[in-house]
Amino acid sequence: MRVLTIGGGGRECAAVDAFHRAGSDVYAVMKNSNPGIIEKAKKYLLADEKDIAKICRFAKENIIELAFVGPEAPLEAGVVDALEREGVPCASPTKAAARIETSKSFMRELVRKHKVDGNLEYASFDNPADTEAYLRTVDHEIVVKPVGLTGGKGVKVQGEHIHTMKDIMGYVNEIFENNIGGAGVIIEEKAVGEEFTQMAFCDGKTVAPMPLVQDHKRAYEGDVGPNTGGMGSYSDADHLLPFVGVEDRRKALEIMKQIVSAMSEEGCPYRGVMYGQFMLTKSGPKIIEINARFGDPEAMNVLPILEDNFEKICWDMAKGTLSGAVRFANKATVCKYVVPRGYGTKPEAGHRISVDMDGVKRSGAEAFYSNVDMKDGVLVTGTSRAVGVVGIDYSLEGADWNCETALSFVESDAIFVRHDIGTRDLVQRRVDHMREILGK
Repeated sequence: MRVLTIGGGGRECAAVDAFHRAGSDVYAVMKNSNPGIIEKAKKYLLADEKDIAKICRFAKENIIELAFVGPEAPLEAGVVDALEREGVPCASPTKAAARIETSKSFMRELVRKHKVDGNLEYASFDNPADTEAYLRTVDHEIVVKPVGLTGGKGVKVQGEHIHTMKDIMGYVNEIFENNIGGAGVIIEEKAVGEEFTQMAFCDGKTVAPMPLVQDHKRAYEGDVGPNTGGMGSYSDADHLLPFVGVEDRRKALEIMKQIVSAMSEEGCPYRGVMYGQFMLTKSGPKIIEINARFGDPEAMNVLPILEDNFEKICWDMAKGTLSGAVRFANKATVCKYVVPRGYGTKPEAGHRISVDMDGVKRSGAEAFYSNVDMKDGVLVTGTSRAVGVVGIDYSLEGADWNCETALSFVESDAIFVRHDIGTRDLVQRRVDHMREILGK
């Protein structure tokens, strides 16, 4: 099948790899020259990923039979709607359905209206004065988020990033003054616990789950430093997490099923990958956010161990014929992102980087290029995450070992890595933290 993919990051590199394994002919649109995608694509176009006219023209010229959109920005721009008007089925949500991510207030209001489990107390505002008036009535710690898209970097948590009313209002004013996210501010109740990610394939009615993953947003080892788009992530061989049991996972999946049902009732059925980020609290899973696509880096944990045909899964999502079960190997994965020096504060772009892919594979790992580009025939880093390296094994310890071994085959003079992701010590701290919260 002739498949169009949109996006040039690590998530899309992993998706293209999965399509390639499934036997698809890949035609890729991306804004950067991602060598991992270029290697596996029949043809590619370097273009703005929100340039709908150019994307539709490329799809028509190449007689595309199925489209898959990786990043959220093209979804918000309406690329799925445009492609479907051209007769191209899409395994990604329409602009209306993607509001589950592109508008945090839409998501919270949908969940409240349809009495979906796991909601948090919240309020959204379009000006600083009303925000401040509300904050003076709140008797619990809060989280401040721009309502719209911020590339996973716009969230500030009281007690971690902001502490006093002055801090909070300073950030609120910054959001409005700089139009961060473009659509106001939302104040949410702070949930206390451990975060986990449940992703699923959806066809408008059926929800087929993927293995659980835990992402790590903080830039530096020990979970300190600024929030980032994600420094790495891990998944366990039983598809749960050491601190998330069967019942808590069942509750998270039920929440996602309720959301998919609510979206259909609202007249915008959800087709595509849904990303549920949850906080496991003393009273069960709470919704932190719902995203309208694979997580990045979480896609790199689950797609390499996917046993079913990715092309068929995407076709079934687009056509509403998805089975309720998708098979994954019973293996653990540890993904650590190689990022440019200064990432999270002042990233340094333009440094040469090279990856010995054969060495990575011999290590029991996979590597997926992300925010890199070709300049004068040389592969260089951008301002965001450069390469995701994923160790795979039958245990977390083995997956971590394989990831660390593979990292030695990535060379650059201006990169760093969070080496503690997926390690026994860090995972045990998560388990101990959850036990403390539960009073065990």
